[in-house]
Amino acid sequence: MTDTDDTPAASPAPHPVHVPPPGGGRTFAQVLVNTAVANVTTSFLWFALTFWVYLETRSVLATGIIGGAYMLLVAVFSMAFGTIVDRHRKHLVMVFAGVVTLVAFSISLVFYVLFPESTLLDLGGPMFWLFSGVILFGAVIENMRNIALSTTVTLLIPTERHANANGLVGTVQGLAFMVTSVFSGLAIGLLGMGWTLVIAIALSALALAHLLFLRIPEELPQRDGDKRPLIDLRGSITAVRAATGLFALIIFSTFNNLIGGAYMALMDPYGLELFPVEWWGIVLGVTSTGFIIGGLLIAKFGLGRNPIRTMLMLVIVMGVLGALFTIRDWWWLYAGGIWLYMTLIPAVEAAEQTVIQKVVPFRTQGRVFGFAAAFESAAAPVTAFLIAPIAEFLIIPYMESDAGQSDFGWLLGDGRARGIALVFLVAGVVMVIAAVAAFFTKSYRRISAQYLEAQPAELESEKAEGPDDTEATPGSDDPTDATSAQLRR
Repeated sequence: MTDTDDTPAASPAPHPVHVPPPGGGRTFAQVLVNTAVANVTTSFLWFALTFWVYLETRSVLATGIIGGAYMLLVAVFSMAFGTIVDRHRKHLVMVFAGVVTLVAFSISLVFYVLFPESTLLDLGGPMFWLFSGVILFGAVIENMRNIALSTTVTLLIPTERHANANGLVGTVQGLAFMVTSVFSGLAIGLLGMGWTLVIAIALSALALAHLLFLRIPEELPQRDGDKRPLIDLRGSITAVRAATGLFALIIFSTFNNLIGGAYMALMDPYGLELFPVEWWGIVLGVTSTGFIIGGLLIAKFGLGRNPIRTMLMLVIVMGVLGALFTIRDWWWLYAGGIWLYMTLIPAVEAAEQTVIQKVVPFRTQGRVFGFAAAFESAAAPVTAFLIAPIAEFLIIPYMESDAGQSDFGWLLGDGRARGIALVFLVAGVVMVIAAVAAFFTKSYRRISAQYLEAQPAELESEKAEGPDDTEATPGSDDPTDATSAQLRR
């Protein structure tokens, strides 16, 4: 965590306290389930497309461009998505994203019916890129819902339960990863691309239909002056800088993702050295249960008094795991390390979300989440594109040589893919050093103080103002009690 924002602009006036409506926990649960179905569907089709293209063309370049383009577009459009989320009711944003995704997937099915597979798979022809691009567009637009979902935590859940709600969000992401890992391959192998598209369209329509009948209580967002650019970069930066130390937190998360890019690039090649391809997909599906368990643990126990401290401690543990889970050529060590690593990811992501939801006014949270997503989504692919050729042409050949074995054999053993193991070891050590160093920065102390000092003022403000009469229900003294009870259920 750097000290890049130690001299921020003048501190803004405290933002108004938001009191969640009665039944907010029940509404949030429905929004969460709806988003889970949408995310699973999008990931299912996106991974299925990647599998289908590779199996039919055996082109690593094509799948690499598809995957890289997806992450790049997510990074490019995240700030625009955040601006849209802030300027419109969250329910309207989710419906818009659902409609666009459904239309995009439907258009791709029309292409599949009208053109033979040989035309759609011709990498030199326009139809391959048009067909893939339409699916890509639908998948990228769906990410707007994830930003809106993060803001509904603030809208519907009491402050003291934000960390628990964010844990449930992590569980949803883990479920999407697990389902995708297993069922996308099965769908392509057993049903083919056509029926896979039909399944994705049916599930998207189902999620949209449920969303149309869902009501999210929210006032119309205030206008930010006459000039309203699509990408409010200035407003995003202003909102980030208003919370002292928040920019440093985003930079740290981005750096953490840069290190994580090494794992993203080399995890599959290392796994395929240890497991047959059929088993590797199953291993990924099983280890992804770590996402679900980690999210459920956060939903149950929260993140402690200071989520930032919790995040840094967990990043240190992640660095140790990343450094050691390939220290020897043992399949159980690798699989177990991946499972533990994935178990910690929801807590790290929930910590950042919880801090933003606490220190950033609700009306600008979409732009802050979009700003963070833009940086953090771009980080991992950058490292992945850099580390893959370095590992393939320099590190792996060196570790296979007598000099490499002599220098590092005592540490990494003499199994397969020792070059990848060396990359993982260095990346893990760098992650540990970065997290430890973050504890000694002014930014860590300032953002921690701001988070911890916000809660007493918020509670006092609630007591002074009392609950909003328009939101109270008969027989309820505090509208947050019902919301909190619903979330606990």
